[in-house]
Order: sequence, then C-alpha cells, then structure tokens
Amino acid sequence: MYAWLCDDPVGVQALRWTELPTPAPAVGQVCIAIHAASLNFPDLLTVQNKYQVKPPLPFVPGCEFSGVVQAVGDGVRHLKVGDRVAAIGVSGGFATNACVDAALVMPLPSGFDLDHAAAFAFTYGTSHHALIDRAALRAGETVLVLGAAGGVGSAAVQIAKAAGARVIAAASSEHKCKFCRELGADVTIDSSRDNLRDALKSATEGKGPDVIYDPVGGELAEAAFRAIAWRGRYLVIGFAAGPIPALSWNLPLLKGASVVGVFWGEFVRREPKAFRQGMAELFGWYAAGHVTPAIDSRMPMSALATAYARMGSRQVCGKLLLVN
Repeated sequence: MYAWLCDDPVGVQALRWTELPTPAPAVGQVCIAIHAASLNFPDLLTVQNKYQVKPPLPFVPGCEFSGVVQAVGDGVRHLKVGDRVAAIGVSGGFATNACVDAALVMPLPSGFDLDHAAAFAFTYGTSHHALIDRAALRAGETVLVLGAAGGVGSAAVQIAKAAGARVIAAASSEHKCKFCRELGADVTIDSSRDNLRDALKSATEGKGPDVIYDPVGGELAEAAFRAIAWRGRYLVIGFAAGPIPALSWNLPLLKGASVVGVFWGEFVRREPKAFRQGMAELFGWYAAGHVTPAIDSRMPMSALATAYARMGSRQVCGKLLLVN
C-alpha cells in the first residue's frame, strides 16, 4: 500500500508519499481498500499541529473516506468483506488502504455513490447536528450561513432548505455566491464587498436571521451577531478565518440570543445513538435528492500537496476529493 505519512506536523511540506506494508485488521477492526478521501479543514490544521485532536506520530492524515471492506478482524459483526462503507473520525484516509476501528465505519445504503460517501458524513453530519439538534431549526425560520460555499457551509445551505428554512448565504466572491444560489440559497451576500449588517437588515426587513451558522469566525462574527433576531441562535462551528472572535456579552443579553457550541466529533463519541439517528435522516434526504455533496474537483491520491494548496487558496466550492 501507499500512504501520505506525517512524521513531524510542521505543515504539508513535511508529508511523504510512502510505500508501507498493507496491514491486517486487529480485533475489532476492518481493513478498507480506499476509493476516495475528502479534504476537510481540520485535515490542514492536523498536519500543522493546530487541531484540538493530535494523533500520535507518525500518522496518516485524512479523517473521512469511502471504500470497500477487504478484510475483517475478530469481533466485528456488522461488516463483511465486500461491503461498501464510509469511515469517519479517524486518521488514515490519505492512502490506498487503511485499518480502522469498525465502530467508526458505516455500511452505505444501496445506491449511495462512493464519491459522495467520501464527502458526506463530516460536513453533513456537522451541519445536521448544528442546525437540527443544537439550533432546533424550525420551518419558516431564516438561517444565515457564513462561509456558505465551503464544505460545511454548502452542506448547511442544503440541510436548512430541506428543513424548510429560508437561507441567506454569505460568501467571499460573486462566483461563490452564484454557487450558493445553485445549491438553493434564497439570498446571497458577497462578504468581500457588501456591508454584512446592512445587507442582513435589508434581506430580513430589519428582523435579522433566527439562526447564524458560523464556521468562519474572524471579523464577520460581531457584525453577524449584531444583526441576529430576537431569541436567535448563533452556532459556533469553527474558525476558518484564523482569529477567534471576542464577543461583547451585552450583545446576547440585548437580543435574548444564545451562543451555541458545535463539536460534532465529540457529539459522535458521547451520543452515538443520536448520531446514528441523524445520519439515518440524512441518508433519507440523500435518497430523496434533498442533499447532494457538491464536488469541487477530483484529484489523484498522490496529488495531496496540490489539493492542500487549492484549499489554502480559499477557492474551493464544496469538497475536494482524492481518489485511488
């Protein structure tokens, strides 16, 4: 097998495309022949030693991938050789093969595309947990999605629409705004040129969005929060912009608003039953055509450095896939 090996998490430049022995699954594991892996923002942070979860060295990055089970370890009952599966919350995806804990592997429903499966659980799971679980989004409410053209943002647009919400998508260029409208956004805001607070006031007739989905952080956070509706819910997803914003505590007081943290990985670990229920609903929405991963581009697995560079340029719309 071949894999991208990280011996020293100082950045993408330190990764090595290396030939390794193909492992045999241990007790409770399965070995997967990887079809595709998606590139998520935490994958970039992990190889820079900036993510909250730090795998022991050396490790193979890549936390989300799809493929076919090629071997099953003792004690595994819900998977068999030949099953089409998706794996989440693990390392090892940027390779041709991986042995992973079977508890983190999901068999795919019939007809679920393997490319889509590699770009589904992390972003759609995060956005479903955020909007449906943490924000208790109701039909008819208005959702603002910041960074709406990215992986989790594009998933959030589709999930909010599937839940019957009105969606305002904010993205950093007109090209990205057009992409968001194609996903179903009702209104778009070009955050590189529009005054966000004024645009939100205009788009909501002064009421403000009921739910704000923020995977970006940075300088837009305060302007967005100042525009939130009475009893609004501000979802803290992540900080793709880099800086973690500081909030004046009088703002949630004045709006009767909530600041809601969303840590999907910990949710999966602590609440596996709720996670499975959410994924079942998402699989149903996928089968019905309500949600479909938007694939920006597909690259060979050996082109990981190019894929990281494209992600770092912030030009990606949807998800990047690396395929074997």
